[in-house]
Amino acid sequence: MSIIVQKYGGSSVADIEKLGTVADKVVAARRAGHDVVVVVSAMGKTTENLLALAREAGASGGSSEPPRRELDMLISTGERVSMALLSIAIQARGHEAISFTGSQSGIITNDRHFDARILEVRAHRIEDELARGRIVIVAGYQGMSYKREITTLGRGGSDTTAVALAAALGAERCEIYSDVDGVYSADPNSVVAARHLPELDYRTMQEMAECGAKVLNAQAVEWAKRHRVILHARRTSDSVAVPGARETVIGPGDAFGAAPRAVVAQRRLALLRAPAAAACALLDAAASAGLPLRDLSVHEGALVACAPLLNVPDLARVQREILKSGVPDLSFETGFGAVSLVGVEVGARPETLASALSALDGPARWFASTPLRVTAILDEARIGAVERAWHACFVGAEPAERLSA
Repeated sequence: MSIIVQKYGGSSVADIEKLGTVADKVVAARRAGHDVVVVVSAMGKTTENLLALAREAGASGGSSEPPRRELDMLISTGERVSMALLSIAIQARGHEAISFTGSQSGIITNDRHFDARILEVRAHRIEDELARGRIVIVAGYQGMSYKREITTLGRGGSDTTAVALAAALGAERCEIYSDVDGVYSADPNSVVAARHLPELDYRTMQEMAECGAKVLNAQAVEWAKRHRVILHARRTSDSVAVPGARETVIGPGDAFGAAPRAVVAQRRLALLRAPAAAACALLDAAASAGLPLRDLSVHEGALVACAPLLNVPDLARVQREILKSGVPDLSFETGFGAVSLVGVEVGARPETLASALSALDGPARWFASTPLRVTAILDEARIGAVERAWHACFVGAEPAERLSA
């Protein structure tokens, strides 16, 4: 039988009733003749609640910055709760199921905590259980380092778990379920005119994810592109068997055809500046402190870099370590965000760049382009207005249904 990997986000398993709906969908896929592997996130706001508890525990002793290793030990429990409950619910419906943690599933990562990367997948136990006719439930977002430490994969890491398993198992497809029915040309909660995108190529989707699009994790798209895994982004409450149900299919596509454009906003960014001569010292300090950098540029003796803070749970410590690293004349500012226009060749056209600058309606702290995107770094308060302005300018004002939360 063909293998299907399904991933369900935290909102899809937020309570027992919703978890039962997921169990019904999984059983339906099994009855349709597929071997099914299911990857689950933690229920609802479990991860945020566990992080809050960790900070409380640290504050009780005078520190609000829990060690990242202990954070991984703590927050990896959220997905374990989901996997066990879903396995119980499926077995209650008369089907054999078994749940595995990330380490039991053979997901091997590097030795970084809180934002580890998968190195390889040894899915032998999963293959054995599928051969026995069981549905396999896997805790997303986690793995085990080559040092045998529990690690987590960063926000949205359950997507990466699902795609990596689909690649290792030779799955027919990987279905990503959440509370939205696919990918849009902008966040419909911010841009009412956002358009649903029924198809996307890997290249465009990965760029959107790197720029902050929430539907799919960037590492997951990277795995899918590398291993040619077809992704289907769907809404949990929909059934593709019902006429009119929408989804976004992400695959090889034709990256130089009539590719769609999208506007992506990302909040919680830091901006770092230093003399160009200090570039290596700054990169070493960022690596040591666990701070990811992107869009680094050096011009006329100055270095500027952007740092996404979503996977930085201990910002105060990171900022303190970098500022004390000895990098001369270093500035580390927070409170920024980015708006990016993504599409094939958008950053290679002077007329597009001119229109983007004009639509900013004010100065940007930083403006950059690549062939696949144009990005403006702005004060966070301006993000929503620029997001809507760029969408109206480059995508259009065709109305779309506002998504339910």
